[in-house]
Amino acid sequence: MRYAFKQRCVKAVVVLSIGLGVWTSGETQRLIWLGGERSEAFGVSADGRVVVGHSGSRAVRWVNGVMQDLGTLGGERSEAYSVSADGRVVVGRADNANGDWRAFRWVEGQEMQDLGTLGGSDSIAFGVSADGHVVVGWAENDSGHRRAFRWVEGQGMQELGTLGGNESEAYGVSADGHVVVGRAQSAGGYWRAFWWVEGQGMQPLDTLGGFLSEAYDVSADGHVVVGRAEDARGDRRAFRWANRMMQDLGTLGGAWSGALGVSADGRVVVGWAWDASYQTRAFRWIEGQEMQDLNQVFADLLTDGSILTIAYDISPDGRYIVGGGYNAAMGSDEAFLLDTWREGDTNGDGCINDADLLNVLFAFGTPGIPPAYHEDTNKDGLVDDADLLIVLFNFGQGC
Repeated sequence: MRYAFKQRCVKAVVVLSIGLGVWTSGETQRLIWLGGERSEAFGVSADGRVVVGHSGSRAVRWVNGVMQDLGTLGGERSEAYSVSADGRVVVGRADNANGDWRAFRWVEGQEMQDLGTLGGSDSIAFGVSADGHVVVGWAENDSGHRRAFRWVEGQGMQELGTLGGNESEAYGVSADGHVVVGRAQSAGGYWRAFWWVEGQGMQPLDTLGGFLSEAYDVSADGHVVVGRAEDARGDRRAFRWANRMMQDLGTLGGAWSGALGVSADGRVVVGWAWDASYQTRAFRWIEGQEMQDLNQVFADLLTDGSILTIAYDISPDGRYIVGGGYNAAMGSDEAFLLDTWREGDTNGDGCINDADLLNVLFAFGTPGIPPAYHEDTNKDGLVDDADLLIVLFNFGQGC
């Protein structure tokens, strides 16, 4: 019965799409200012529904744009840095009753969990695996030195070592939790980006001709690393490391840049860069293309005076970008969520056509959760007639 229903729908849609031709609604990509007090967004779930960051001095989680305070560990301050693919697990830092910063893991429906330290007072969690079971960051040891850690649910916190110096910090983790990236001190005291693989240990990455480098994120399979590195002139530039080679991603006309997030396949990178006026601007870099200023690419979405300053994270499929900027309408610094796909584009190819119609039809009646979250175009939790109409009304855009 379900197959027959889909076949009838396909016939009806083909007839309707022919009648519609390339008529469009004019509604394409979306920029959502998330509100809050001097807020920033640091992480986004796979479907773009959940964003995490901070508002004022508190860690927050936005679900479909509604802000939730995640609390603290007994103190007054907290910040959320990363979120699992399904949006249910959040990690970051929060202060306890003694005023110490502690790495936390928050699970929907549960209280915030203190992940502890390596013997010292402070710790911070920066990254979480896709399933939420592995957390990475840094924690102080009993000598007061920061050490990169990998925390696994049911096993606890593991120190990852250094590159010969005293300190290290972990910032990103692969989807399966087996690869960790960050920065560590060498025997000479220089910070170098590292790539840690379970069972193999920590190894340094290159620089761009200078002395320093640091890695902030890694692709789902652990093979592509992004961050920033010093070049021979002493400028620090965004890099993408793949096939054991480091690539300078350039700038937007200034001298410095940094890559903070990467898509699951490693082909799309986001971060910040100086423009020719040495103003910080959010960028997107796509393999095979030059660095793009998000303020120029999505200028139609920005009211006069609004600015996308920095992009911190990107969803696994490269669709959703989150960060911080200036919302001119509110006159304040604010977190943003940018949907870079055209409305009704369910596969991200930039063209709304029969393929998108069929995607909605074959997901028809299913919940708007993976693997059908892009077919749920209006994000109401169900793939239904409303989603089909959105595709039809935008049919032909980008083609």
